[in-house]
Parts: sequence; structure tokens; C-alpha cells
Amino acid sequence: MKSNTPSFSFKQQLLAALLVFLGAILFSTKAVMVKLAYRYEVDSISLLALRMLFALPLFLIIAAYDKRKQGESREPLSTRTWIYTIGLGIMGYYLASFFDFLGLQHISAGMERLILFLYPTIVVLLSSLLFKEKVGITKGIALLLTYAGVAIAFAQNVSRSQEDNLWLGAGLILISAFTYAIYLLGSGQFLPRVGTLRFTSLAMMGSCVAVLIHHGIVRQWQLFDFAAPVYYLAILMAVFATVVPAFLISEGIRLIGASNASVIGSVGPISTIVLAYIFLDESFGGWQWLGTFLVIGGVLMISLQKHKK
Repeated sequence: MKSNTPSFSFKQQLLAALLVFLGAILFSTKAVMVKLAYRYEVDSISLLALRMLFALPLFLIIAAYDKRKQGESREPLSTRTWIYTIGLGIMGYYLASFFDFLGLQHISAGMERLILFLYPTIVVLLSSLLFKEKVGITKGIALLLTYAGVAIAFAQNVSRSQEDNLWLGAGLILISAFTYAIYLLGSGQFLPRVGTLRFTSLAMMGSCVAVLIHHGIVRQWQLFDFAAPVYYLAILMAVFATVVPAFLISEGIRLIGASNASVIGSVGPISTIVLAYIFLDESFGGWQWLGTFLVIGGVLMISLQKHKK
């Protein structure tokens, strides 16, 4: 059976790999910047609202650019596609980010990225549950490796950590990974049809509005009485840990597929651990490194098997 996937030159594929690699590195800086901002007594929903508030104008500009570039060739979206695109954005970038920011109040940046990186395994489990896809022996082993790795790393984190509510933090990050996995499952069918710039802009604008409504309800939009470093970090987070990597990874997925992008994106947990060590003075023990490599190995097994299929 002939594949409908468009073929790209070696240079295009190499460029796509570099886009995903850079996007994964930039995304990995988010947890470190969140932890740095928490030193200045800012609550999670206010920090998330500031991130989205600074990101929203950039997404509006990009959406306007895409509309102008496409011109009359731009196909109108159906009501169903509009609803699904914005709904997926709310799921993947509002709910996932909200639970992630909450969890980071109780857990280290390195451990956060490790738990969050479970999302490809959650995609496999959801696909099996919802679409009756067979897990198979290889995926089964990969799932065991991945969750064993998290258990090993978390066990050492529990024994060494002095943080309160560590289990609560881990649970919140796991919910974040779950909601992001739902976003990935849904976006696979809409992103090629809608287009990278258009889909990502709409999804992110929907999530920005949802976050700001949430903040208005619980904090009455009191966003301008924090210490100056909070705003610097929020701007950096909006540009370099939200807008830029969102488009880099979306474009990379369009060119080389989600499975290949997942393989390259496995640099994310290691990048976060290294950055947390440099900027937050977080230590990561031998068992935690073993757990990290087990998790990455399990995710790679799943991603490579998808690619072969």
C-alpha cells in the first residue's frame, strides 16, 4: 500500500531534526524558569497567566501573517475544526500547563521533566484503550522499562528530598502528561489539514484566553504587583519556552512525523536535569540517572516501533 506521507529531501529532514532538537531544548528551560520565578513569591496561576499574556500578541501576529500569506488559497475551517482545534489547545497548553505549574511547586525541575516525558507511553495506552490498538511485546517491555525508570528515580528523590507534598507534585505532573497526551492524539488528524502556523496559533490563542479567564475568576487579573524578575522570567518563558518551540516542534512534526520527533525530543529530560543543576543547584543521584535512561530507552523503543510501522 502506498504511503500518503509526503517525501522530503535529506536537507529538509536534517533541518526538521534540528528544529525539533532546538525546540525540545527550549521547552526544557520552562521548568527551570518556573522554579526561579517561584523564589519571588508568585502563585502558579498568576505566573501561567503572565506567560500566556506575553505570548498572546506573538500568536496573534503569526496568525495574521499566515492569513495574509495564504490569501485566497486559504481554505475556511468548518465549525467542527474550529471547536476541535481550540479545544485541543485548551487541553494541551492550558490544562497541561496549569497542572505542570502546580506540580513544580512541590517537585524538582529534573523530576518534573522525567514524569512529564511519560506522555508517549500514555499515548500508547490511550490508543490501546480507545482505538483497540494492540500493545504487543515490544511496547509492553518499553512500558515496563519506562515506568520502572520513573519509580527508581522517584524512590531516590523521595529518600533525598526535603520538599513537602512530593507525591502531590508527582501526581499533578502525571495529570499534566495525561492531558498533553490527549492533545497529541487529537492534533495528529487536524495539524496536517489545518497547517502548522494556523493550527498552532489557534490552539495557543485558545489556551491563552482560557488561562486569562481562569486568572480573572480566581485572582481578578491582579498581575502587576510582583517583583521585577517575575516579569523578566515570564517574558523569557513566553518567547523562548512557549512561542518559538511550539512552532519549531510543530513544523518538525509536519516534516518528519511525530515518531521521529519523539526520538529527537528525548533530549528534553537530560537538558532539564543539566540546566537545573546549573541554575537551581539541583543534584541528581546515580539511581535517578539510571531511571532517566530507562525512561528515555522505553520511549525510544515505542517511538522507533511506530516509525517502522
